[in-house]
Amino acid sequence: MATVDMLVAIRSTLAGEMRRDDRVVLLGESIAALGGVFQATDGLLAEFGAQRVIDMPLGEGGIVGAAAGMALYGLKPVAEIQHADFAFSGFEQIVSEVAKYRYRSGGQYPCPVVLRMPYGGGIGGGIYHSQSPEAHFAHTPGLLVVAPSSPRDAAGLLRTAIRGQDPVIFLEPKRLYRSVGGEVPDDDFTIPIGEAARLREGGDVTVIAYGAMLHEAVEAAERAAADGIGVDLLDLRTLVPFDIGAVLESVARTGRAVLVQEAPRLCGFTAELAAVLAEKAVFHLQAPVLRVGGYDTPVPYALERDYLPDAGRVLAAIQRVCNF
Repeated sequence: MATVDMLVAIRSTLAGEMRRDDRVVLLGESIAALGGVFQATDGLLAEFGAQRVIDMPLGEGGIVGAAAGMALYGLKPVAEIQHADFAFSGFEQIVSEVAKYRYRSGGQYPCPVVLRMPYGGGIGGGIYHSQSPEAHFAHTPGLLVVAPSSPRDAAGLLRTAIRGQDPVIFLEPKRLYRSVGGEVPDDDFTIPIGEAARLREGGDVTVIAYGAMLHEAVEAAERAAADGIGVDLLDLRTLVPFDIGAVLESVARTGRAVLVQEAPRLCGFTAELAAVLAEKAVFHLQAPVLRVGGYDTPVPYALERDYLPDAGRVLAAIQRVCNF
């Protein structure tokens, strides 16, 4: 079992899946000779050649459309969208075509495309390189949405995504690429899509997060513990589908919930979680459900640290619900 960062875990998994199945092909902007803007595909061209590691023109509609065609003809394309923000240039292809083929064909033509998207802030990328668009995709029937927070989860979930028959939006928190390391098993393991992970057990409040925000939630939970507050911490790992059973079981025990996302708060994914708790856990709740998220503005450049939710804001929400 090796200790690696998330970027190495993703690169190794891509290579392993390409060796395992010659239908797996990669495509995207500058992913071949350059190895991708974040180096996620570095070295794969030399091993697998230009027919399986394909540089595409700068045009996300073309990248997604080509991947869809490949999938319909039996390949297993993994397309890199250089930044999740750029997916909007291929949005029509994603939500109107990739997400719909299996439905419109009555199940005859699955479209197993994996769209890898580095997302979120934390690298000083400014307005067009820092967005968290998960709610856009979660709202589109036919898409699975994955958001790992650790190298192990990235590897296990990416294998599951590639081997499946449905299109997957695979959101990679780019600030974690090199900043977070962890042990990744050497075996050919997978992690089911739709299964949350409990990182910490506590009886006072449930905190739910995913992606980069999971690490802010971990720090907040540790600081809360020093004040005698027991946090039950869930990492969703996948948003569509999300593990409703784990969420409801935790909130039924704690009676309080703090939901954390990096995206702007208005109409974000945590709003769906809050609605589910209002519908299915209202008699367990002892305090209002609180959401912590980005502000309802574009992600700023100079004031990025002030914009992004951090452990202090999560801790303040924990204290507020526990003191209600």
